[in-house]
Amino acid sequence: MKEQEATPDRFAVSGRNRLKRRHDRGRYDHEAVYAVLDAGFMCHVAYVIDGQPYCTPTIHWREGDWLYWHGSSASRMLRHLAKGMPVCLTVSHLDGLVLARSGFNHSANYRSAICFGTAYLIDDPDEKAKALLGIVDRFFPGRSGELRQIHGQETKATSVIGMRIEEASAKVRAAGVGDDEEDYDQPVWAGVIPIETVIGAAQPCPRLLPGMEKGAGLAGYRAGRRLDDTLLEAQQLYEGEEEAIA
Repeated sequence: MKEQEATPDRFAVSGRNRLKRRHDRGRYDHEAVYAVLDAGFMCHVAYVIDGQPYCTPTIHWREGDWLYWHGSSASRMLRHLAKGMPVCLTVSHLDGLVLARSGFNHSANYRSAICFGTAYLIDDPDEKAKALLGIVDRFFPGRSGELRQIHGQETKATSVIGMRIEEASAKVRAAGVGDDEEDYDQPVWAGVIPIETVIGAAQPCPRLLPGMEKGAGLAGYRAGRRLDDTLLEAQQLYEGEEEAIA
């Protein structure tokens, strides 16, 4: 695929985010990228400091074409964010193990997104306060209103980093076994073993006050439900609340 300019619903395609192989699995539209991002709870943020590469796992959340994550004020990354830092943020989901009739054709079904941009420390007090509420309400809609207010020392100890997505791509494999034709006569089992992250039964804190039940924002977190489906639903609710406020 050749380089392309960005459009209102599609990221630009450049040498940085263009898929080098299996172009048929690649997508550059906002909808495909956001679907992978929003279905995940954790990401990995890669960056380079003084020639040394680092990759940090952290919780992320999205607001429009901005990604946010939080970290300790003692993080090594924060000392280098005054002028912005180029980063690469990735989210991936393992959906199945693909067992073929040859080792070469073994594979996996997956969804992944890779995003490029410049990360900045969110230091505006109002923007930071909003972001610290967002990290709760994005996953558990409306829950921040049920909690005690964040103490000043807690706000000081927590840093929020934001990055506008400049370029991104999604890559998805959702297919069966792809053996070579001459291998189909091999006497060995082949197929797909599906993989899901499923929510378990809630374990209430033993020190709950009498009569306390889960709030409405936790209704989607039902035992046996897929986590990615729940996170996508929570993102839609969060975006709806943000639009209502606006």
